[in-house]
Amino acid sequence: MPVFVFTLLSFLFQKTGDNIFMSSPSSSSIAKLGFWSATSVIIGSIIGSGIFKNPSEMAGQVGAPFWLILVWVIAGMFTFFGALVYAELGSAIPQTGGIYVYFRKMFGDFTAFLYGWAAFSVINTAAVAAIAFVCAFYANHFLQLPQFDATTIQATVWHLPFIGDLYPLQDFGVKLLAIALIIIFTLLNYWSTKAGGVFQLFSTIVKIAVLVLLIGGIFMSGQGSLQNISHSGVILKGGALLAGIIAAMTGAFFSYDGWINIASMAGEIKQPQKNIPRSLLLGVLVCIVVYVLVNLAYLYALPIENIAASQLVASDAATVTIGATGASIVAALIVICTLGALNGNTMACCRITYAMGKDKLFASWAGKDSKYKTPGNALWLHGIWTSVFIITGSFDMLANMFVFITWIAYGLGAVGLFWLRRKNKELSSDLPQNKTYKMWGHPFITLLFIGFTAFYLIMTVYSDVTNYMQHRQPVINSVLGLIITSLGVPLYFYFKRKNKCEASV
Repeated sequence: MPVFVFTLLSFLFQKTGDNIFMSSPSSSSIAKLGFWSATSVIIGSIIGSGIFKNPSEMAGQVGAPFWLILVWVIAGMFTFFGALVYAELGSAIPQTGGIYVYFRKMFGDFTAFLYGWAAFSVINTAAVAAIAFVCAFYANHFLQLPQFDATTIQATVWHLPFIGDLYPLQDFGVKLLAIALIIIFTLLNYWSTKAGGVFQLFSTIVKIAVLVLLIGGIFMSGQGSLQNISHSGVILKGGALLAGIIAAMTGAFFSYDGWINIASMAGEIKQPQKNIPRSLLLGVLVCIVVYVLVNLAYLYALPIENIAASQLVASDAATVTIGATGASIVAALIVICTLGALNGNTMACCRITYAMGKDKLFASWAGKDSKYKTPGNALWLHGIWTSVFIITGSFDMLANMFVFITWIAYGLGAVGLFWLRRKNKELSSDLPQNKTYKMWGHPFITLLFIGFTAFYLIMTVYSDVTNYMQHRQPVINSVLGLIITSLGVPLYFYFKRKNKCEASV
């Protein structure tokens, strides 16, 4: 923690260094977002659906309040280190497109395409599907959507050899509502990006209200117990505890994710070399504090065993401390809050696929504008694939698969930082006027981040395989994500050959 605080303080007074990549004049001419706007985008992107769903599963995985809070702090710290890495990448390559642009400059078209394919086929679509799940689950608090009985659910199984079993009829009513929401927001953003932006502003205000009501209402009610926070719960030791912590990390990383979205908008940020790193680091730090407070509020209201058994942990905590009416209000506000996250991600996540279509690294029709001047084809492509994920998966499968593939990309970006530093050093004499933020602690913090990422990914695969073999989960989530991502390899060579043939003609 002292290293974490010192890193933040040193960053605020960090001097800049030479830069190899600068934004084009066109990028600077359309820059509209300043420091506080960029920070609000990051906080709004991070605080979404995960904090209202993931603490339940995480509580069951670690078994004790101490470990639950520690997981949130550790995950936040390494998210912070990742933000340090991408703060330098974002200020060095301040162009709209984010990781896709970084990888194309650092590693070439193949790696950039594979990331773009993963962003479409796993990362962005699975994330949007998981958010839609949370929104539909909380809406079910009021709607009581129809469900199939256990016998019917078990009778309809889609088996994937060596991967696991999918249950398309499980939570069927919730899934239908989630798909309906995907269609609605795809239509909204197809017709008008401005309309989607107006709704996003409204939902962000509601999101702030939810968190204030949840944290303040629970603690000020006097109906909880501080003993819940010190309650030992289920005591795990050794390998079981380590496996539980690694599994819980996935839930925390899902909740913290979204901070990278600002990098995709780098070309629209004023003074990107200055504002991208500062907004990233402040935004992540604020979210760490908020998430720890929310989890302490849950623990104050409910023993950790009750949290682990809860389907709607925020509503259940509010029921105990505020009352049934207050719980219903919280549930309604969470629906609006997750609708905002769903809209924001629907609006933003298709942009990489759209850019790949423009670059002819993907089907060219994906880069075409609709008659409403929106990325219509990319929006509908994402909407269809997201709906497929919703039918075939569960929230846990989607969240785990999305986080696993995302952290492969984050780790690869940290590796690329070494290449960027070397190139900067080689060309610094030619570009004395160009300045960029340099992260404090490189190469030590960068190597620590890479080492942790590798450990987390290996342990996640091991945990997934072990849980599948012991029938604790129906699908090896990480392996399924890797298989879907690997399908992009033949696609790359197909589009490369197709473009070569078209160029020769």
